[in-house]
Amino acid sequence: MFLRLLGLTYLIAFVSLAVQVTGLVGADGILPAGVYLDRLRDSYGGQAYRLFPTLLWLSSSDLALQGLCWLGAALATLLIAGIAPVCVLPLLWVSYLSLTVAGQTFLAFQWDTLLLETGLLACFYAPRGLRPTLTTERPPSPVARWLLWWLLFRLVILSGITKVASGDPTWADWTALTYHYETQPLPLWTGWYAHQLPSWIQRLSVGGMFVVELLLPWAIFAPARFRRIRLGACTGLVLLQVVIGVTGNYGFFSILAVVLCLTLVDDRAWSRVLPFQPIGHARIVGGGEPNRPWLDGWRRRLGAVGAMALFALGGLTFAREIARTVEGSGRSSLDLSWSDPVVGWVQPFRSVNGYGLFRVMTVERPEIVIQGSPDGLEWTAWDLRWKPGDPDRRPGLVAPHQPRLDWQLWFAALDPRGARYWLSPLMTRLLEGAPAVTALVGDAAFADAPPRYLRLAYYDYRFTTSAERAETGAWWHRELIDYLTGPVSLADTR
Repeated sequence: MFLRLLGLTYLIAFVSLAVQVTGLVGADGILPAGVYLDRLRDSYGGQAYRLFPTLLWLSSSDLALQGLCWLGAALATLLIAGIAPVCVLPLLWVSYLSLTVAGQTFLAFQWDTLLLETGLLACFYAPRGLRPTLTTERPPSPVARWLLWWLLFRLVILSGITKVASGDPTWADWTALTYHYETQPLPLWTGWYAHQLPSWIQRLSVGGMFVVELLLPWAIFAPARFRRIRLGACTGLVLLQVVIGVTGNYGFFSILAVVLCLTLVDDRAWSRVLPFQPIGHARIVGGGEPNRPWLDGWRRRLGAVGAMALFALGGLTFAREIARTVEGSGRSSLDLSWSDPVVGWVQPFRSVNGYGLFRVMTVERPEIVIQGSPDGLEWTAWDLRWKPGDPDRRPGLVAPHQPRLDWQLWFAALDPRGARYWLSPLMTRLLEGAPAVTALVGDAAFADAPPRYLRLAYYDYRFTTSAERAETGAWWHRELIDYLTGPVSLADTR
């Protein structure tokens, strides 16, 4: 179940990326991968291949980018079908790592690195054989299972610890959720209704979230005889992800987190809920014996060494993430600079990570609205499909697909100066009418021809109240703050 659901997650990730990768990092995209890799080679020389490992060093053409995405989708389908997982999983990891490196800021989300780490650990978990079955394969080793549980523990408890350690006042006084549904990157219409709930319910929800994130992960370490405690913790962890998933658009993150949680469900519980029964219940009673003891012995030894290294590195990143959060809040913390060389050695593979979503709650919602004009006098908003734009448009469901430009515009609105390096080429591509980039925007306002001028307007958005929506029908209320740019023509961008 774990491997097949992981395959489904990979499939979603690769297909979602395939339909937008050329607009993001293609030859005529916002941040072309070929230009980026050439710059890395000029800066780092031969070290670039080690520091930025990607198959796209061989070719970064649009065909190579698309081909790698669809190759990943095909491999994910094989994993879902249960075909040669021990071979398919490393290929999936290499493919997604290659795209993540070349994807630059557009593939720098925590769930991208979480998928890489989960995919790497799953290589230790995979059974052998072309078509492994429960009756022919040994159960996964306890070490492989504990690697996944250790990742789940770090993912969840760091989300809680970093909120507390950050010193953020909204988490400290339990008011964070009075802002969250409104200020999250891509709100959902259900988030509007959640935002209208009384403040006491929002505070109670924060308390429940802290219980799930700070207390339930410890049940992972419960002895086997207390399996019901572990199953109860799994239920609570999954419910939190369901609430996150039904009130916001977070791509495949909630699905991947649930997949990790389901590793806590043992075979006895699965046998009660699956519509079929494992033949002979072989997994429950222990599985078959290995046919090649010498080869299996070496495989187990190498696996144990790799697993222990990953355990230790996971613990190191766990401590470093907490220390970084404490330092960010202005307080002194444990000096872990001695570990920089160790972390620097594995960092290029992006598969041993620290986590901590929403450690500081955003309390306002600035938005960048792209406006185009044929003459510099009449301006029309060039609204993206999924980010807030027209106040009357209902926030829609797009997950598990992740529109990465829409997401990055949320970050850009929080720090427009820091995002200038990709906002400027975005405007250039839109003024040129580059098909791959205009497809990411997807608004019919300039379907016939690109505008002559563009500008970036800076708005403050907030959800309407129930009374305001009853009166106007609008989901959002917005006020113009300023213009980030004046009218820009194609000649100005060159």
